[in-house]
Amino acid sequence: MVERPPAGTIPDTPGSYQFRDPEGRIIYVGKAKNLRARVGSYFQDPRRLASRTRQMVEAAASVEWMQVGNELEALMLEYSLIQEHKPRFNVRFIDDKSYPFLCVTTGDQWPRAMVIRGKRRKGNRYFGPFAQAHVIRDTLDLLLRSFPVRTCSDATLRRHERLGKPCLLFHIEKCSGPCVGEVDQSEYDTLVSELLRFLEGDSDEIMARLEAQMSAASQAMEFEQAARLRDQLEMLRKAGERQQMVFARDEDVDVIGVHEDPIEAAVQVFYVRKGRVMGRRALMVDKAEEVDGPELISRVLERLYFDENPIGWPKEVLVPELPADPALYEDWLSNGRGSRVTIRIPQRGDKRTLHGTVTENARESFTRHRLKRSADHNSRARALNELQTFLSLPVSPLRIECFDMSHIQGTDYVGSMVVVEDGLPKPSEYRRFKIRTVDGNDDFAAMEEALTRRFSAYLEERSLPPDQRQGKFVYPPQLLVVDGGKGQLSSAVRVLDRLGLGDEIPVASLAKQFEEVFLPGQSEPVRIPRQSEALFMLQRIRDESHRFAITYHRSLRAKRMRSSALDGIAGLGPARQKRLIKELGGVNAVKRADQETLRALTWLPESVADAVFEALHRAPR
Repeated sequence: MVERPPAGTIPDTPGSYQFRDPEGRIIYVGKAKNLRARVGSYFQDPRRLASRTRQMVEAAASVEWMQVGNELEALMLEYSLIQEHKPRFNVRFIDDKSYPFLCVTTGDQWPRAMVIRGKRRKGNRYFGPFAQAHVIRDTLDLLLRSFPVRTCSDATLRRHERLGKPCLLFHIEKCSGPCVGEVDQSEYDTLVSELLRFLEGDSDEIMARLEAQMSAASQAMEFEQAARLRDQLEMLRKAGERQQMVFARDEDVDVIGVHEDPIEAAVQVFYVRKGRVMGRRALMVDKAEEVDGPELISRVLERLYFDENPIGWPKEVLVPELPADPALYEDWLSNGRGSRVTIRIPQRGDKRTLHGTVTENARESFTRHRLKRSADHNSRARALNELQTFLSLPVSPLRIECFDMSHIQGTDYVGSMVVVEDGLPKPSEYRRFKIRTVDGNDDFAAMEEALTRRFSAYLEERSLPPDQRQGKFVYPPQLLVVDGGKGQLSSAVRVLDRLGLGDEIPVASLAKQFEEVFLPGQSEPVRIPRQSEALFMLQRIRDESHRFAITYHRSLRAKRMRSSALDGIAGLGPARQKRLIKELGGVNAVKRADQETLRALTWLPESVADAVFEALHRAPR
């Protein structure tokens, strides 16, 4: 348990504080107007602390802090530290779905409209997020009939510029043909500007202008032009119907609804621009720390607006409860928008009705999440408890590491390390090993090398001060699993004993034949019931480590097979290598060629010809 810092050492200024565990890992990050008062509050009678706060203090070994100039800087520092370290006792947001956005690349000479997921780039305009990709694709398809901007990639655009021929989209009137000069820059910029205005919800003026143009064309008896304008109007009306109108006035509002229990919370956000719902987002919150309603809303606001806001800042944010410090968050949002932003609880009218709808969406999302995860959560908890019982572990194995080897007849020898935390794979912690010291087929020696490198790195990290531990192998497992039988297990035991970790890290092996589990010092396998969650988890971990090893092995083998005897010869670059192979009729023909034949190639410098001959005929190869 962490000891209270000496009296007077904690400053009474704003800042962020961090609790670390014995391994130096940051397990909690907080912010404070007054660091001395806030940090000191953790060192009262433990019985007066909330249960999760008490668990955090008991798990911590040290506390440190950083001073900043004001509360807003403390808020931003806290958020950046949470994003970097992902502390186990801080609120965690589960947003594993990559929502689609409609993007317009306004930074390009010829801006492109496209549907994207994942990371967003500054300088582009984004609309969304949308719950389903087909909705935005259908909307974009309708809009292209009225605003025919390009949707092709930059490479496709350049290819058609070279060819001087447009693609099919131009011929079906879904692109204005900037690649072949069918539209000048100003006309194209006007199309992009009108598309952006429509997507922002400002469609009335565009619709009115098209209706006036249609009437004028009809009166002038230009019926084909009038028909085209009529079709455009119909497409825009259909696209507009997909954007639900919720307010009579043009308002920019974000509406946040929450449904929660003491452990989790579901958050739904509706983005309303110009009175229309332009996108929505769903989040699940894992309440790893003790938070009340205002504190939860504060965390949600940080999550939604600290990253670049994809569709612009709202004028107003509607919430079920005000955040812990409303003025602080309003000032922060106002700075981002450049004008006043208010945060309030809706009391009546359309806004109260819409907030009720968003909250109901959150409740339904919470129910679906709970039904989906309840069985999975329970099975994982049972599996970890069963592993502790069957393998006689001192604690439940919240972190499990599994190692496997892969090769073909001793070539391209690789090892894999996969990590499971709280019963779930953690791919960011996976590691690969290219075996360097093993000749031929020797899985035991290969396993020993991989484990030695992994745990030697851990010991090096452990010897450093906590704030300097930034390596790949900072944390030890509560269970080490090796794929194989008694031989692989013996290799693991030798490594751990040699490094002085034999008493700290439990180890087991899982043999493919009969799915037998072996422990050190026991000649007979552990009898784990065939249908138990524990055995099923071990099998999944083993299969994942095998998959990861095979993937790495195949990539190395493919790379080796693509290599050539001509690679790495000084002066023989890709172009010369390709020409040499073509003129002589293959790599084998180059190998058979004598030095005079190579020197006779007028385009190949004599020094390079000599280097090729020497490289191919030096002995032994």
